[in-house]
Amino acid sequence: MMTAVWIVLGLLAVILLSQAIFVVRQYERGVVATLGRYAYTADPGLTFIMPFVQTIEKVDVRETVLDVNPQEVITEDNVVVTVDAVIYYEVTDPFRRVYNVTDFRLAATKLAQTNLRNVIGDLELDETLTSRETINAQLRTILDDATDKWGVRVTRVELQRIDPPRDITEAMSRQMKAERNKRAAILEAEGIRESAILQAEGQRQSAILEAEGQAQAIREVADAEKFREIAVAEGQAKAIVNVYGAIHEGDPTHDLLAIKYLETLQRMANGKATKIFLPIEASGVLSGIAAMGDAFEEGRMTATEGGFEE
Repeated sequence: MMTAVWIVLGLLAVILLSQAIFVVRQYERGVVATLGRYAYTADPGLTFIMPFVQTIEKVDVRETVLDVNPQEVITEDNVVVTVDAVIYYEVTDPFRRVYNVTDFRLAATKLAQTNLRNVIGDLELDETLTSRETINAQLRTILDDATDKWGVRVTRVELQRIDPPRDITEAMSRQMKAERNKRAAILEAEGIRESAILQAEGQRQSAILEAEGQAQAIREVADAEKFREIAVAEGQAKAIVNVYGAIHEGDPTHDLLAIKYLETLQRMANGKATKIFLPIEASGVLSGIAAMGDAFEEGRMTATEGGFEE
């Protein structure tokens, strides 16, 4: 009989200990209530409570992911799109998390769906598809403000997909293909234009360089011709000076000059020209020659008469 009593007492002791001793993990917090009234929040470690008088509810304070089911949303331009999202949140106050909301996951899901309709309903389809970051930021701000009284902080919201209707998707695909073809045609035309511009520029530069080369060659030829003419003129000038000096140093007579003049006229007459222009002073030279001829004739006659007298 006593053995049975001890067995019953042992079982009661085990039951009491199991109801009095709890282990709170590092990522948890324990909300302890005494006779239904909040008492305190237990930190990680071994926690003792009074069996049947106190209760403990563990709250996970790690960041948790909440998946929002896909739903159809109408945009501002009356296009129905299917949208789903994920919410990342963490518990900041275990007391409010336990006492201020009955089912946080359901409440957060409904709140996210409602605000998705509101945010995307203010945007057109093109803005919805290109403004994911803006939508994510707006939803996070709205949900964070709404869940603050529940002791939860929404860290971020991400849209997983935005699916327009099939006909809209096909139209967008055709539009994008046309836009790509347009850009390709524009790029090809710009390439051809740039090529033509570069080719024309090259031809212009080539023509300029060729003209500059020809001008430089002409300048060099002209400089060489100028130098040659100057050298020839200087040589002729020196020759004239030398001849003039030699003539004056030799002190030629008028008879000698007249003979040289006749020789020069003879060389001029031997040319192919049909007309010969004589200098103005040629008459004076010819008169001198005539006088010389008369002098020679008188001398010859005088010599003849002298012979007869003998």
